[in-house]
Amino acid sequence: MTAAIVIQVLPPHTPVWIDLVYLAAAVAFIIALKGLSSPKQARNGNVLAAAAAVVAVVVTFFNPVAQFSHHTTNLVLAIIAMVVGAAIAVPVARMVKMTAMPQLVAIFNGVGGGAAALISIVVFLGDANLHTLGGAKPAVYAITEGMLGLLIGCVSFSGSAIAFIKLQELITGRPITYPGQQVINGLVGVAIVGLAVATVATDSVPLMIATAVLSLVLGVIFVLPIGGADVPVLISLLNSFTGLAVAASGFTLNNNLLIIAGTLVGASGILLTRMMSKAMGRSLSNVLFSAFGSVVTAGGGADGAGETRQVKSGTPEDIGVLLAYARKVVIIPGYGLAVAQAQHTARELADLLMDKGVEVFYAIHPVAGRMPGHMNVLLAEANVPYDELKEMDEANPEMGTADVALVVGANDTVNPAAKNTVGSPIYGMPIINADDAAQVVFLKRSMRPGFAGIDNDLLFDEKTTLLFGDAKDTLSKLVKAVEEA
Repeated sequence: MTAAIVIQVLPPHTPVWIDLVYLAAAVAFIIALKGLSSPKQARNGNVLAAAAAVVAVVVTFFNPVAQFSHHTTNLVLAIIAMVVGAAIAVPVARMVKMTAMPQLVAIFNGVGGGAAALISIVVFLGDANLHTLGGAKPAVYAITEGMLGLLIGCVSFSGSAIAFIKLQELITGRPITYPGQQVINGLVGVAIVGLAVATVATDSVPLMIATAVLSLVLGVIFVLPIGGADVPVLISLLNSFTGLAVAASGFTLNNNLLIIAGTLVGASGILLTRMMSKAMGRSLSNVLFSAFGSVVTAGGGADGAGETRQVKSGTPEDIGVLLAYARKVVIIPGYGLAVAQAQHTARELADLLMDKGVEVFYAIHPVAGRMPGHMNVLLAEANVPYDELKEMDEANPEMGTADVALVVGANDTVNPAAKNTVGSPIYGMPIINADDAAQVVFLKRSMRPGFAGIDNDLLFDEKTTLLFGDAKDTLSKLVKAVEEA
């Protein structure tokens, strides 16, 4: 009769100098987050965070703990994987169109969550194998840490994948609902908790696998009912999930830097999610569970009596004269500006108007576009000066003094129904008060409603003039008209 003998060698401790480098990197992450709160400092903050991350990763390879835990071959494979990942990620990030940036962010979220889940799975399998050979069962807290990383990481991975598919329009951007949806979601959630508790108690590999599979399912059914108008909030929330999964992985790997970095991402993501929900005038639970935008209540300018309301359209030449002789013009960008890649042309028009002595600024709604800060990033790409960008709360007091509000591709974020129509899907959502301007010029492709599925009352206002067509083409015609005015 043979007996398995397991000899456990105590791993070395992390040197103090490496912990100090990790601490410096963590401080750099915090300073970088502070920089990201301001458009003027955002680029510097991003560079600082990236540099700190690179230093932390490089230092990790000199950590005796990592060298003890992994064979040299594994460390070489890790370096090869990093090189391959960078070779893919850098060109993709540099060449991605601004309209596809939300999809890229969704992919990044998913990859981070998936990596955290894989770490939990590998560590769990290693501990389970050691236990099978006669080693001690892992501590309950250690298994719990791994299960948290697994659960949250899987939800983030599959949820981000569905968000990407929605944004890429591979499936409808409208909420996908079905009878008993909330009950099914709840049952899946309860089953996951039960399986996770059982896994912690038994250290069972099959139960761990079942938890992972159900967590992936939960991510899918959690995201499917969320409509396109709520995608910015969804992306922020999934980003928070990924941060929490990374923090859990930090506990699993006993890496303080991962714990701090993941917690920072998780906390900032939750705060941003709450701020965006507030900007939409809705609670987070309403955003996640109300299937916003699922019903199109109007679509062709029809009023409650079934009569078609008339709109006033103009020509670029007429609008060019109006803009050239205005005192103050406010440009309100939306997703249509991103779709048309018209940010550079918008800046060209703004610069031309300022050369003629017209005061110009951009009014930015917090949830305009398809991800947090989408319009800020878009206009920054066109090198629009930061002091020309005004957030909604800063811009609204000036709307009443504006001669012209030029709406480029926005819709729900300027719809007066949010203020005036009780029962509207967007009632209570703070908007940019474009209707306070003396004249409104609306650039649209068609009369199609926005993601909320309702007509925009501003289109039928007597002081609103519509210019139909592609935003970039229309703005180019306005530039020519202003030059000739």
